[in-house]
Amino acid sequence: MIRREDFIFTIGYEGNTSVVDGQLKKRCGSFSTAALAEAGLLKQALCSAVYAENRGESDQVLAIYNKKAQVKLNSVDELKRIFGVFEVPEKTVKVKVI
Repeated sequence: MIRREDFIFTIGYEGNTSVVDGQLKKRCGSFSTAALAEAGLLKQALCSAVYAENRGESDQVLAIYNKKAQVKLNSVDELKRIFGVFEVPEKTVKVKVI
């Protein structure tokens, strides 16, 4: 399984390889879900919540998103659709940090 920090900072996939933003991971890899969201890293915060499988964290990210966004969302599922984050991929074998 892919590590939390790698999943959070994945910017795309190349086959079964996760492409990770190395600079952002280095700067913010130790942040909690709430700290990521407060820093404006909403996609990464959502990834953190999805990785933790924690509905409370997902709801917290949604609340922070709604504070910052002009268009409010009604559910975590809408937030997941906007950012394209649904689950931790099980088939990811390699990680490429750029």
